[in-house]
Amino acid sequence: MSENVLFAALFFPALAVMVVFTMKYLSAVLQARARIAQDEGYKALAAASTAAQAETATAVAQLNATLAQVQARMATLEKILKEVE
Repeated sequence: MSENVLFAALFFPALAVMVVFTMKYLSAVLQARARIAQDEGYKALAAASTAAQAETATAVAQLNATLAQVQARMATLEKILKEVE
């Protein structure tokens, strides 16, 4: 009986220590995976925002060109109206 008690006295605390360290290791692994997934999400977000920014810059350039054309036409109309007066 004393051998069983000695075995239990050594085995269960050692088992508890092993379980605690295993849980701690698994927690660290899961946190690392979550951090990697979050970093990949940020990279995708950065790429999408860069693409959106490029599209916006293109749209602004087109609007500026259109505005310049409208201003040129307006100047021509003003010139014609002044000549008519």
